Amino acid sequence: MSAEKPTPLARTSRRNLLFGTAAGAALLATGCTSNESNDDKASGAEQAQIADDKPGKKVTIGYAGPQADHGWLKAIDTQAKSRAKNYEDVTMEVTEGSNDNATQVGQVETLINKKVDVLVVLPADGKALTQVGLKAMRAGIPVVNLDRIFSSPQAYRCWVGGDNYGMGLNAGHYIGEQLKDKKNARVVELSGPDNLELTKQRTAGFDDALKNYPNVKKVARQAADFTVESGQSKMSQLLRAESKFDALWNHDDDQGVGAERAIKQAGRDEFMMVGGAGSKRVMEAIKKDDGVIKATVLYPPTMAASAIDLARALGQGKGIGGLSEFEIPAQITLYSAVVTKENVDQYLPIGFT
Repeated sequence: MSAEKPTPLARTSRRNLLFGTAAGAALLATGCTSNESNDDKASGAEQAQIADDKPGKKVTIGYAGPQADHGWLKAIDTQAKSRAKNYEDVTMEVTEGSNDNATQVGQVETLINKKVDVLVVLPADGKALTQVGLKAMRAGIPVVNLDRIFSSPQAYRCWVGGDNYGMGLNAGHYIGEQLKDKKNARVVELSGPDNLELTKQRTAGFDDALKNYPNVKKVARQAADFTVESGQSKMSQLLRAESKFDALWNHDDDQGVGAERAIKQAGRDEFMMVGGAGSKRVMEAIKKDDGVIKATVLYPPTMAASAIDLARALGQGKGIGGLSEFEIPAQITLYSAVVTKENVDQYLPIGFT
């Protein structure tokens, strides 16, 4: 996503989803059971402190993420920083992103030593950074674990991230529905790196979805590295190996740039292409509808903005409007919507560059 702040519409819709409208907060606070006395209702209102946009207790949020060397990660950084600027009561301490685990551990330790109120951490490797997450929690600093999950639930107060299995599932169902009337339909998959758990989850969801379509068979798969170069190389291999197929699912829109180059060089256009993550470039291609790209499955970078919302609520000791709970949830999983020509205008404001 670009360095511009999210549009007012995007900010409002996310805030209403996460924190609820003022009316929703009022409803939560006052209760609605007929047997409660007014005194009981007042007591409930005092307990249900709901996070909203009004300035409150000042909160310092420490933010640590990997190196923003990928369009989606750049969008994550942009979303987090832009969201924090919306709040008068939030100060951000931001580390320089690193893909080196030891370096990132040191950066988080520096934030702990600065005694920030809350930490938001997107680890380069969740397992490798689990110990420093535990250290922060033991120091009394709540951790919002963003996307790549720590290996112990004791290392974070709240996890917020995307649904990798659901991403594959929704991609598979979309392709299956498009091909359900085609006899002996053939699909191929261009995945991310096989050493990542998220890749395994995306492939598992895709395979499970295709089981619902007996006429659709996955005939080939190549694992790329979420880079343009690897996307082009691995897609070229798929095209050479398969002289004809009906659909391609590509796990990542950035590596999809290379895949599209290979497709154009090969002069192939007999199949539909479904992307992954939700780049603005792919959304614009879907809207134009003059090539193989017909859809992309979201892995929304807006999760970073939501992580800042959650960190602020934690720092202020508040809950989320629209829920019956007084504390924020332990886990929040975003939905992997399928973006098509019919709904692309709705999602273009959150497409990343």
